[in-house]
Amino acid sequence: MSELPPDSSDQPDARDPFEEIVEAETDRDPDLAVIEAGSRTLRTQGGPPQPDVPARPEDPEVDRALREVETELATRWGETKLEPSVTRISALMDVLGDPQRAYPSIHITGTNGKTSTARMIEALLGAFELRTGRYTSPHVQSITERISMDGGPIPAERFVETYQDIKPYVEMVDAQQEYRLSFFEVLTGMAYAAFADAPVDVAVVEVGMGGSWDATNVIDGDVAVVTPISLDHTDRLGATPGEIAAEKAGIVKQGATVILAQQPVDAAQVLLKKAVEVDATVAREGLEFGVVARQVAVGGQLLTLRGLGGEYPEVYLPLHGAHQAHNAAVALAAVEAFFGVGSQRAETLDPDTVRKAFAAVTSPGRLEVVRQSPTVVLDAAHNPAGAQVTAEAIGEAFDFSRLIGVVGASGDKDVRGLLEAFEPIFAEIVVTQNSSHRSMDADELAAIAVEVFGDERVQVEPRLPDALEAAITLAEEEGEFSGGGVLVTGSVITVGEARLLLLGRD
Repeated sequence: MSELPPDSSDQPDARDPFEEIVEAETDRDPDLAVIEAGSRTLRTQGGPPQPDVPARPEDPEVDRALREVETELATRWGETKLEPSVTRISALMDVLGDPQRAYPSIHITGTNGKTSTARMIEALLGAFELRTGRYTSPHVQSITERISMDGGPIPAERFVETYQDIKPYVEMVDAQQEYRLSFFEVLTGMAYAAFADAPVDVAVVEVGMGGSWDATNVIDGDVAVVTPISLDHTDRLGATPGEIAAEKAGIVKQGATVILAQQPVDAAQVLLKKAVEVDATVAREGLEFGVVARQVAVGGQLLTLRGLGGEYPEVYLPLHGAHQAHNAAVALAAVEAFFGVGSQRAETLDPDTVRKAFAAVTSPGRLEVVRQSPTVVLDAAHNPAGAQVTAEAIGEAFDFSRLIGVVGASGDKDVRGLLEAFEPIFAEIVVTQNSSHRSMDADELAAIAVEVFGDERVQVEPRLPDALEAAITLAEEEGEFSGGGVLVTGSVITVGEARLLLLGRD
């Protein structure tokens, strides 16, 4: 486990996010508005941002208030400075009147696929006319994405109001504890309070890191979901999948239903042991539920899913990759378990409602196409396992004759493993860095890339706008209709900042 700084005044700078790009939004650097390449504009013609990735508030006063909240939150410990306990968040919940107990919840942990799975669960619950609250992290562009209601981020006004409502209680807890509440703990408190105030019928909650001591773990999820576990955050969670699973198993509560994606053997053993200890019911992908069939379709894939109550054929999912099909199976089983399918009920959920829900799913920054001619794809893969499934999905869903990679990664990740996973699909790679202080220096990243790709396939552009321009230029060398493309990846921050550059703010 990581140790705390020597005193509570040791705060990260405002660029510690999981991935704040508050400064980029605040400063409104002209380079982050649009990229110019000679007479060419590299901005897409995609129109306004998607509703699940909101722009800055149009009202200047609301925008000012949101910036003030972002600035205050940025003075707290970021999500990479951790003290492994739920003491402070429990104290905050206590003074707020335990809002997290006002609604049932589905709690999600794992290494990869958590956010996409949460979005699918949310879509399914909403299609069955339940009011949902969803808490996920990190965000792609706007901090308000982290707290969603009824399928979309809460309005900036409500985000500010929620912060102001709980701020006196946060300060009260700060005064009583050895260390102040962290950035993530305050946001977790805001989410739980907002859900209770709404009120929601069910909360879909993604852990920030681990499980046992994650701030979200003050809830008792009726359903606990564990997406695939692989090596990430090994300095905090453990050096093997089994050790990491021991931390993540902490979200499995007494009498809950556990939905397990396919897992490494040692991780599965740990999770099953925990389920037995707390008398939890277990449903395992590949046994009780799973993907029966899948085929590539225009803009996504067509699936047949086996749920806890039976099969659901002809399910269209507008996301690419086998991993998203497996996420869909996990999400469906989680919602079935929430409704009692497979135990109290034997029948399936209404198939047409399930199809309608999956057809509407979005997952920004996950194999998301943001530009055509040449095609530019964004994907937030940031560890070797994530990179591997992304590489496989690219090969399946896109027919690139020459793919250029733009990679900006965090220095605390297995960067070599990440690059090795992408090496077979990248003709060339442009290494860069994002605005986070955690970002690996572009020259340092280039040194590793040269060892993996060879010197002739590596280009260094420390500024992300320059890296995007260089990659698009390389892809265009193939000719307009020859199949050149660009994949931007390596970090959620890199993807979020590239999304701002290519889609704009408004």
